[in-house]
Amino acid sequence: MAGVPIELPRADEPPRERADAARNRELLLAAAERLIDRHGIDHVTMDAVAHEAGVGKGTVFRRFESREGLMAAVLNRSETAWQRAVLSGPPPLGPGAPAMERLLAFGHSRLRTNLQHGRLIRAAGHAGARSYAAVSFAAMHVRYLLGELGVRGDLALLATALLAPLEAPILEQQTVTEQMELARIEAGWDDLVRRVVTG
Repeated sequence: MAGVPIELPRADEPPRERADAARNRELLLAAAERLIDRHGIDHVTMDAVAHEAGVGKGTVFRRFESREGLMAAVLNRSETAWQRAVLSGPPPLGPGAPAMERLLAFGHSRLRTNLQHGRLIRAAGHAGARSYAAVSFAAMHVRYLLGELGVRGDLALLATALLAPLEAPILEQQTVTEQMELARIEAGWDDLVRRVVTG
């Protein structure tokens, strides 16, 4: 129609997903997550996801191309949900609690999330490589909380020191090879945080 401007997508913007395609994507990702919770990542197949979602196997392959692509999408969805909980979820992980409580809750939540994500990253292969954005989000949040607590020193390096024990390879070494219980790792991380904050 004359006089009505046409809105074109920006060059740096991914094409918009059709509503039915977006619904299918959410349906399939939710099905994959349920199966992961029920049976573990290693037992989730494209056939099982299709059956759980009530769609044909071809739909899953058209949407994600491969099991690795599906696992990468589950990883991205999980990371996005975790970041949303940190930014706007209920306290103490989300806003509204004192900074120390938030920092401790952050560590416990990140520890458990990274253990799950470590398995997803392996299942996703190259597509599951951790993005800079995902890593920098955690570092920026820890730096912010350290600042709120009045910690002095190089906050960027202190945040890195606090995040290192929460990374998947270290956690897997401790929980799988050394058979450490999560409660012990959490208690050790809490101790490290208090030493950094009060030191």
